[in-house]
Amino acid sequence: MNRSEFIIATAFILFVAFCVGWFTCWLVQRFSRVTTADIAELDEMAKALHDAEETRDQAITYLQQREAELTNQLSQTEAELKAAMDGLRDARHEAEELRTYLERQQG
Repeated sequence: MNRSEFIIATAFILFVAFCVGWFTCWLVQRFSRVTTADIAELDEMAKALHDAEETRDQAITYLQQREAELTNQLSQTEAELKAAMDGLRDARHEAEELRTYLERQQG
């Protein structure tokens, strides 16, 4: 192989390498390109996610308040029940005493 054939072969190999590199770069850019429509869609999804998180936080706050109210109501109801049971026990005890007194009076 003489000198001019070597130069032509080297130039051809470099040209082919350049073309392969350029095609690879173009292909990578083509597949990784982000369009304005994609950015708009991502912005819309981010806004929807933010709104959903806000709604979730509001729901959690509401549920915590409701749970506190219901716990308070339950405590009050239990206190009323305890008072009613104490009153009922006292009334039964008094009724039993009255029965015993009446039986002694009649007997």
